[in-house]
Amino acid sequence: MRSSGSGKSGGGRGNYRGAGNSRDQKQGQGQGQGRPRKPRPEERRYDVGPGATQDGPKSGRGASARGGAKGGPKQSQQQPRGRGRSAPATSREYDARAEERNRERYAGKKDVKLPKTFPGAEQEGERLQKVLARAGYGSRRACEELIEQARVEVNGEIVLEQGKRVDPEKDEVKVDGLTVATQSYQFFALNKPAGVVSTMEDPDGRQCLGDYVTNRETRLFHVGRLDTETEGVILLTNHGELAHRLTHPKYGVKKTYVAHIVGPIPRDLGKQLKDGIQLEDGYARADHFRVVQQTGKNYLVEVTLHEGRKHIVRRMLAEAGFPVDKLVRTAFGPITLGDQKSGWLRRLSNTEVGMLMQEVDL
Repeated sequence: MRSSGSGKSGGGRGNYRGAGNSRDQKQGQGQGQGRPRKPRPEERRYDVGPGATQDGPKSGRGASARGGAKGGPKQSQQQPRGRGRSAPATSREYDARAEERNRERYAGKKDVKLPKTFPGAEQEGERLQKVLARAGYGSRRACEELIEQARVEVNGEIVLEQGKRVDPEKDEVKVDGLTVATQSYQFFALNKPAGVVSTMEDPDGRQCLGDYVTNRETRLFHVGRLDTETEGVILLTNHGELAHRLTHPKYGVKKTYVAHIVGPIPRDLGKQLKDGIQLEDGYARADHFRVVQQTGKNYLVEVTLHEGRKHIVRRMLAEAGFPVDKLVRTAFGPITLGDQKSGWLRRLSNTEVGMLMQEVDL
């Protein structure tokens, strides 16, 4: 009896291990009866939704891990929706009808009005930090830090909050008390070599200022003039009002020159120049004079004056008895020549532009 019961029991276990039903037995033929028992793909559960469990290994290889192994049921490639339900397929005709209804619904609503609560819907101008960034004061975040530090003012009032909007054409913006060029203005300083004509174009084909700015994105013009044989700093810009004021006698912007003359020179030469030298077109007075260097009879003298008459420095020194061999303009207002090489063009910094505007009350 025991052996008979044991045989029944063993047979039962054998039937279970084989597949569990006749269909599984057919599918399991030819795959080897002596292999260790593992869950077949079709026996695994792949429930979907919250609390779902997966019988079998957590990770698998290829299609067998997704229940699509050879011999197992093939699952739809469409993603299920909800608990075990697939999204219903829509026909092209249905989609076309829905699109047509939407077109009819919004056909007469081309101009959509923004609600009043939309940020900036009724505001004009540009954000202040954007204007500052475009003017070259760094990234927008850096410009926001300038505002946070109370270093920016608009129309005479310090800005303490972010998001303020300004009109670049009308509003006056300053950083650290210096006016910001908020429009598309450009400012350059050129160290003009000797022999270059102070014009943007020359009909005679001589070398001129325009030869140094041919690749600029906008037309520039020079601020004042320098004699053809005089070297030194000359400003180029497209800001008409600034250029006009820098050369107008009313604002008296000072220019500094260094001249090479042959001595000996009297001690009172500086006093003579400051008191005024009589020229054919009236008196000319220097604001400052000093000897920069002396080598034997060769002198380098510095003359500062706010007038802009033609050849004025050369004529003043020649009238005093000391013709000029070489003349260099080393400063125009707050813009100095420094170590800028002859023939080099450089863009003015924001601080330099602000100082120029401050010089002429802009």
